[in-house]
Amino acid sequence: MESNTFPAEVIASISHPGESKHFSLSEAKQVLPVLQKITRSAAQELAPLQDQMSSLLDCDPRQEPLREHFEQIVRKWISQVQRLGLRVSGLWEVGFDMGDGYVCWRHPELRLAYFRYYEESFSLRRPLGQVIEEDQPEWAYQ
Repeated sequence: MESNTFPAEVIASISHPGESKHFSLSEAKQVLPVLQKITRSAAQELAPLQDQMSSLLDCDPRQEPLREHFEQIVRKWISQVQRLGLRVSGLWEVGFDMGDGYVCWRHPELRLAYFRYYEESFSLRRPLGQVIEEDQPEWAYQ
């Protein structure tokens, strides 16, 4: 889906930054291609900056404009992700709020495959299939 048009369901889910939304697993799967496209674009834009920054000493005066551009790209990505109703957990780490926790995704994962409860950190995410099998959450069957 490399076109600039998105399914009507996805466009309808775009909201104001910071506005939370509870997803069903089906809705999260519909939004994932848009999230992947946004994130892939930002990551590709950031890669050359990271290369330039790593080749310079921290005290090099050329670092500051690179840092500012880096921050600008990341802030734009965060805003775009939040407008989809998603929670940013870290750089390229995103959560779909399910009402009891988050279905988690990290670039460049190909699918939604992990879950974590609200009180857990992103690093403690569990396989989604295991959570669905053990807990049978309502959001998995909507």
